[in-house]
Amino acid sequence: MIDRFIKDESGQGITEYGAILAFVAILVALVFSITQGALSAAISKAFAAVVKQLNALSGAANLAS
Repeated sequence: MIDRFIKDESGQGITEYGAILAFVAILVALVFSITQGALSAAISKAFAAVVKQLNALSGAANLAS
């Protein structure tokens, strides 16, 4: 019975995904704690730049049509 239990791999995939998810969560927490909020400001600045470009493209498309 123990031998069959050791060879059974039915839950292996979900365990690996859980371990990867935990590793990524710890990595993200470390990055945010090391940067002390500077990363959040950089992400906001990047999104603002994307929005600005999309608005410019939208305006140019409206003028062209």
